[in-house]
Amino acid sequence: MLKAIDIFCGCGGISTGLLMANVEVIAGLDVEKKYISSFENNFLKSQAITCDLSYTEPNIILDQMNLEKGVLDILVGGPPCQGFSKNVPRKAREIDSQNNQLINTFLKYCSDIFPKMILMENVAEMKNGFEGSYANRILEGLSDLGYQVTEMVLNAADYGVPQRRKRAFFIANRLGVKFKIPHPTHTKSQHVTVWDAIGDLPNLDLDEKKSYYEFPPLNDFQKIMRNGASTDLKNHFAKPLKPLQEERIKALLPGQGLKDLPEHLQVKGGYSGAYGRLTKDMIAPTITRWVFHPGSGRWGHPIDYRLITIREAARLQSFPDWYEFTGTYTDQAGQLGNAVPPLLIKAIIESMIEDIS
Repeated sequence: MLKAIDIFCGCGGISTGLLMANVEVIAGLDVEKKYISSFENNFLKSQAITCDLSYTEPNIILDQMNLEKGVLDILVGGPPCQGFSKNVPRKAREIDSQNNQLINTFLKYCSDIFPKMILMENVAEMKNGFEGSYANRILEGLSDLGYQVTEMVLNAADYGVPQRRKRAFFIANRLGVKFKIPHPTHTKSQHVTVWDAIGDLPNLDLDEKKSYYEFPPLNDFQKIMRNGASTDLKNHFAKPLKPLQEERIKALLPGQGLKDLPEHLQVKGGYSGAYGRLTKDMIAPTITRWVFHPGSGRWGHPIDYRLITIREAARLQSFPDWYEFTGTYTDQAGQLGNAVPPLLIKAIIESMIEDIS
């Protein structure tokens, strides 16, 4: 079995995709203790290491893992680079400096660990942000180390994730192979919809929790999500709402949002998707760390008068049901919104493995 280390691992979205592709994750590293806590809770056979990667020498990690340079099969990671707009010069310079440090750190780990294969993930805007300087630095940095690099921007919906989410990827190897861009597994007519993803999960009232399934899985996606899960349903709790928030949700039909509210419930200057409700037969918008807040996106359940639960949001991110998010509700939403969809990673990794076989 191939072995991988996940740096900037967050709660482990990439690691979950690796496991789904039958790759063993031997360690996850991140500076955020609350992220590492969820990682450790779910990856019992992996080392969970809390550290600031910018100030932790890769050789220390190799020693801790009892690994030699050049032995590891796959190094993966998603350095948390910030926005790529240059509209605010001073702020842009600060962001540019932070992003440079994160990219340099990732490249240093690639150099010192020298894995056979590499996967780096980031926001889609990275590819062209700051005139493409970040993407060029990654391409040049990996090429200088002797890797063949393929760069791409993929939409998660095209790989079985019930969500519109574009991400940039750099995949590389030093095995003399040119990686192909993975062929989409789902055409637009085959996209997994919101209801395909969450239709088997129990209905809830506000402030209600259910820890059991009421129905068997109804389709292939739900079967994948339930594979390996216990009979206990995790993270399926309907967050209570303030009376005015509840009134706004109840005033809207699925697919509607802020602009459709009656005048007495309108919010001045609000985000157009605020208080919106999901549509059953469409894919979801990009899940963000604000999925717990009705005024920050289209997070309303398509049938119940409530927000989607962490479990339902996890389904829309393609996290399987065995994965349990830990921490406060806000912490869980943050971990989830910042994660990479596991099914997208599974598709990329399986394509990489096929190319080197």
